[in-house]
Amino acid sequence: MTRVRKLLIGLLAAAILAVAGFFGSEFYVQHRIEGEIEAAFDPIRAAGGKASHGKISFDLRHRTIRVADLTGETAATPALRFKIAGLTASGVGQSDATGLFAETIEVSDVELGLQADWSLAYKAPRLVIKDYKAPAGQSRSLTGSTAAEVYRSALLQFATITAASLTAPSQSIEIGLPAGAGAQSYSYNYSNVTLNDIKQGKVSTITADRADFTASIRQNGKTEKIGGELVDLALDDFDSAPVAAMFDPARADDGKYLRVYRRINVGTYTVSLPEGVRIHMNGHTIDDVGLRPSRLQLPELMAMIAAPPPGPTPNPALARDFMGKAASIYEGVHVGNAEMRGLSLESPAGPLKLAAMRFSLDNGKIGEFALEGLEAGSPQGPVKLARFAIKSFDVTGLLRLASQFLTPGQPPSSGQLLAMLPLLEGAEIKGLVAPFKTTNKQVKVDTISLDWGQFVGPIPTRAHLIAKLTAPIDATDPSQKPLIAAGLTTAAIDVDLGAAWTEASGAFVLDPVKFDFGDVLAASARVSLAHVPRGTFSPDLPQAMAMATQIEVGPLELTLRDTGGVDLVVAQYALAQTVSREAARRALVDSIRTSALANTDNAGVLAAAEAIARFIETPRGTLTLKLTPLAKVPAMQLVGLMKTDPMTALAQFRIEASSGL
Repeated sequence: MTRVRKLLIGLLAAAILAVAGFFGSEFYVQHRIEGEIEAAFDPIRAAGGKASHGKISFDLRHRTIRVADLTGETAATPALRFKIAGLTASGVGQSDATGLFAETIEVSDVELGLQADWSLAYKAPRLVIKDYKAPAGQSRSLTGSTAAEVYRSALLQFATITAASLTAPSQSIEIGLPAGAGAQSYSYNYSNVTLNDIKQGKVSTITADRADFTASIRQNGKTEKIGGELVDLALDDFDSAPVAAMFDPARADDGKYLRVYRRINVGTYTVSLPEGVRIHMNGHTIDDVGLRPSRLQLPELMAMIAAPPPGPTPNPALARDFMGKAASIYEGVHVGNAEMRGLSLESPAGPLKLAAMRFSLDNGKIGEFALEGLEAGSPQGPVKLARFAIKSFDVTGLLRLASQFLTPGQPPSSGQLLAMLPLLEGAEIKGLVAPFKTTNKQVKVDTISLDWGQFVGPIPTRAHLIAKLTAPIDATDPSQKPLIAAGLTTAAIDVDLGAAWTEASGAFVLDPVKFDFGDVLAASARVSLAHVPRGTFSPDLPQAMAMATQIEVGPLELTLRDTGGVDLVVAQYALAQTVSREAARRALVDSIRTSALANTDNAGVLAAAEAIARFIETPRGTLTLKLTPLAKVPAMQLVGLMKTDPMTALAQFRIEASSGL
């Protein structure tokens, strides 16, 4: 009996110890969790902010933590306020000696807010985090005396955690701006936002099923409403480190681009504007988005945004400073490629469609900006454009140059205007069909391409123009009436012009020089100049003219092919002289031969005159002239002689002439 009693007492003691151990362990874990939360809040309080929480409970058997009513406000300016109704973490444990993990964390009624001259409010009724891991006792808190320091602190804290996913069935952002900023409020709402594979501040994918926005904009004394929505948002390979670097003054000298997104995809996007304007896009893709911390220090940018708007007559110095900072923003963003597809615009003025828009941005320069598949209306009729492109446009250079034009009463000089040329390397138009005045006829442009480069100061020393188009003959233009009289109704023009200067040799060459005027004439030429000094390309006209005296004329070559122009000239001459076309042709030929014999005995000039005469005698033929300098021929001197004594000017060349079919 005694032995049984001892056994029962032992079992009872063991049971009491087990129960005490269970509740003791639960109390210990709960106490540790509370200590972790307090440790996270202490820096906020130490910096002058506020932070508190409600009841904390821990279910040891189910390894579940519940924390109620987390609230706080930082001492930074503007202050960051946060409020969380409840947090439940289940499957809690230690991942290693210092790390904590939770299989699932559910957060309810999250609210974040900023309040200054402007305001921001974020709300999420529910957040769910899967497979959460973070270091214990080492997590950073939202500390700092400025908003920028708090944001950087939050991003650094984000970089310490890992999670399989974070989902928010819905969330919203409200932004309020001062009345002087024009827009009074913006509202954004997102559905089914998911972040996958969160680790070391990086997120593999961020997706949202839908996002919509509304805004109230004050314009012309009245408030207008705009709104829009997008579907199927996806962001791949997000990295928070470059964003954190934007808040770090120590990274102000970091001139490298740091990639933030590998790709951004947006599905359909619709915007509704006042006065019945509606914009719809089928999709966007943006590849390789990067930031340069040295050009995007957010504390400075936030101060610029918070500054009062300029008055009707802003201080030129302040305006220049603002434009300089705006230029830095463009230099701070890199976009490998951006493409918008399937744009349509509906408005009272008529519909507009655009198949695609593409651009890239690097170091403040747009590599190429292209519009494709444009269809629009005009008062004269529909307009179609297959492609329009601007080549390598320097946005930051334009902003900085334009800032020099802000001094009242001082219009830009010719040198300042010329300085705009290097900002753009060229432009291209393809497949343009547009109405010609009110004639119910169309201008058709196959292609117009113009590019230039190889600058000496602001002057390009290399240029190339290609143009191929068809336009109606304008019956209202007196200069074009002979073409109408000859039966021409359209003019087909094909031009290919090139020019380049080589500094080492001092040679300047016009090549190719090709001009094809449909049923009139085709011409090609090659013009070369020698000893062209660098100073010729000065924007200072007197200096350029002085240097031009050193230029010498090189070999010249011209080829003409008659495609109907000779008959046109003969017909006009016959009409003016009231003679037959045969008589008019003979008169023109005789006049050329007689004039040459009467004015020169130069064999080359006479041979050229004879070749021209045969060119007129035989329609649809070809005329070729080659001029080679016999000695040094100063270009400026030759220009003067051509005006006063053409025969003496031609005598300075060996002339080779030929004509034939």
